[in-house]
Amino acid sequence: MPAVNLPSRAQAVACLLVAMLGWGLVWPANKVLLESLSPFWLAALRSAIAAAGVLLVALPARRLVLPTRADLPVLLNIALLHMTGFAVLSVIGLQLVPAGRSVVLAYTTPLWVMPAAALVLRERLTAWRVCGAALGVLGLAVLFNPFALDWSDRRLLYGHGALLAAALCWALSIVHIRAHKWRATPLQLVPWEIFVATAVLLGVALASGERLSADWTPKVIVLLVAVSTLGLVIPYWAIATAGRGLSANAVSLGMLGAPLIGIAAAAIVLGEEVGLAVWAAVACVVSGVAVAQVPWPRARR
Repeated sequence: MPAVNLPSRAQAVACLLVAMLGWGLVWPANKVLLESLSPFWLAALRSAIAAAGVLLVALPARRLVLPTRADLPVLLNIALLHMTGFAVLSVIGLQLVPAGRSVVLAYTTPLWVMPAAALVLRERLTAWRVCGAALGVLGLAVLFNPFALDWSDRRLLYGHGALLAAALCWALSIVHIRAHKWRATPLQLVPWEIFVATAVLLGVALASGERLSADWTPKVIVLLVAVSTLGLVIPYWAIATAGRGLSANAVSLGMLGAPLIGIAAAAIVLGEEVGLAVWAAVACVVSGVAVAQVPWPRARR
């Protein structure tokens, strides 16, 4: 099968905006759903509903194409690292940490993408990118504030650790997407990625010992369907397409809009108070990635 054409820059940017909006709004919705469902069952049900929706669309249109062997590595990477690893770790962290703080920690992905892209993709790690990474680390320090953090609260510490691990999983997935030589399109691979992730997530939910019990109100059902489609299927396809037309660091930079949307939505929908530390951390991380991305002119001798 011949390699597919790469998307134009405009198409890649548009897809990045779609993913940014979907993943930004999904955080407060997930926070509400965690009041009725355990993290493991929430991740599994979201994926199962998304898989059912994909089948309903793909089968009648006969668009379910078997993936080639060449695309299997990136398919498994997205399914296991992003759709499974990030999904489970982020909802665990979200259950233990406020939504505004959670979305900032989960979207520290650029801090991990920069060194990984330099090692794997040979993207040049310039002095400006090092400075940008340093600003991002400063943002993390401001957010954690070790002097104010309750180190005796293990649940809070586990939540922070889970969110940072989720960011690392996503970073590794972004780098692989950029490095992979695609045969099928991201849209053709999304169904198979969701099928694999659903099987793994259902196994994890069953193995967790948590019971699937919830108050199945219309609100819960509507939110589940929304986070499964608008917050899962469409953004995953969009980010994979964007990753083929933009650099790994550019994708991670663009996704920094998602935490801003998530923080604002959490404040409006959940009534969370967004403290100065959260906004300071966002400013440091966004500024750091921006500094790392701007094509600064070389100093003249």
